[in-house]
Amino acid sequence: MTFDEMWGHADRLRDPYRDFHDWFAEEDPARLRAKQREAEELFRLTGITFNVYGRAEAEERLIPFDIIPRIISGNEWSKLSRGIEQRVRAINAFLHDIYHNREIVKAGRLPEAMIAGNEAYLPQMIGVQPPGGVYTHIVGIDLVRTGPGEFFVLEDNARTPSGVSYMLENRETMLQMFPELFSRNRVRPVQNYPLDLRRSLAACAPSGTSGKPVVAVMTPGIYNSAYYEHAFLADQMGVELVEGHDLRVVDGRVAMRTTRGFTPVDVLYRRVDDEFLDPLNFNPDSALGIPGIMDVYRAGGITIANAPGTGISDDKAIYSYMPEIVEFYTGERPLLQNVPTWRCSEPDDLAYVQDNLADLVVKEVHGSGGYGMLIGPTASKKDLAAFRRKLKARPGNYIAQPTLSLSTVPIFARSGLAPRHVDLRPYVLVSPEGVKITPGGLTRVALKKGSLVVNSSQGGGTKDTWVLEE
Repeated sequence: MTFDEMWGHADRLRDPYRDFHDWFAEEDPARLRAKQREAEELFRLTGITFNVYGRAEAEERLIPFDIIPRIISGNEWSKLSRGIEQRVRAINAFLHDIYHNREIVKAGRLPEAMIAGNEAYLPQMIGVQPPGGVYTHIVGIDLVRTGPGEFFVLEDNARTPSGVSYMLENRETMLQMFPELFSRNRVRPVQNYPLDLRRSLAACAPSGTSGKPVVAVMTPGIYNSAYYEHAFLADQMGVELVEGHDLRVVDGRVAMRTTRGFTPVDVLYRRVDDEFLDPLNFNPDSALGIPGIMDVYRAGGITIANAPGTGISDDKAIYSYMPEIVEFYTGERPLLQNVPTWRCSEPDDLAYVQDNLADLVVKEVHGSGGYGMLIGPTASKKDLAAFRRKLKARPGNYIAQPTLSLSTVPIFARSGLAPRHVDLRPYVLVSPEGVKITPGGLTRVALKKGSLVVNSSQGGGTKDTWVLEE
């Protein structure tokens, strides 16, 4: 039976939603429909859009936003936060280890092939010590829920987690449209995220930095699907938004072009993939990167956030080892559990997946955005047959998981409140000063009835996420 976060398993209103429910019962549905349209118009005017690669610019579309908040109690959040921090610290320790002594491999807890044969592993990072020892400056941990206290990690995003601008705009929109709701509910704020981000990045500046660290956001450009977010974060932090052609190596430093000449950059929050970061060290055809930035980085002359090579911890095959990784580096049992996972690279697991394909979710190990995956229970016979051929041809490219009964949260539909499946991406900042988790995160919602795919690129929307004070 599906767990609903407002009504539980037995249509009994749950405590976190009581004040909201009382307010909603007093509201005129016509007013709420007008507010939903107002929210859509506000997003349109603000330019909160999402563009899928391969689509024409004219097809750029709005992120659907639902006005019914997702509400998490302070006690639930406290437990989640401890598990998130434990996991993020373990990921950072794992990344340091695999680029240095590989103790986890020597101990037999992780097969060498998981690293040596992984396309996200960068030999150029071997022996490199990032400033402050931080690899994962910004992390997004995707969580799903199946019951009152049952949260699972669906995947880790330690490369370039996106979506935080939508979290902030969702809250701003709700505050603007329903201020009375916030006077009736003690909701923890998220608006300080840009200031926290800038402080956290500045705290990661190279040891030789003099004065206030210079921070910049690096974007691939206006045609990138997340360009809105890049520009938004740069503006909110009060730092420069730059592209590769705005940067060059000058006297052993990475510097950005300004009206006063070239100014050295201490911390570069890059939203450019590893492959395109430096044409001298990675893809020689890249026109997006800065020639020689990796040489400056290896010499300790700049902080790159997130560090090159962190993408290996996003790998879904590595994900299947995360319980062992957490225990190895923290000495503790994981507080947050993984979804059970079959590695198709292993013959016994592959045989099980092939025999039970219609009941499983199959994902590419390097896939994202809901692409390249199969949801067995909703797949046609033709889709299942095609995926069996893919598995046979490249088994190591896939993992499989059971089809979980994801929790639902109400959306505002024409008929009133209607349940839809959701996930949650909390955002985590890591610096030498500690780990800071923004209370809430981005709730993504599958707007189609019965759908389990919440990605915006696949028709999903977003909600404001409330964490109540304890």
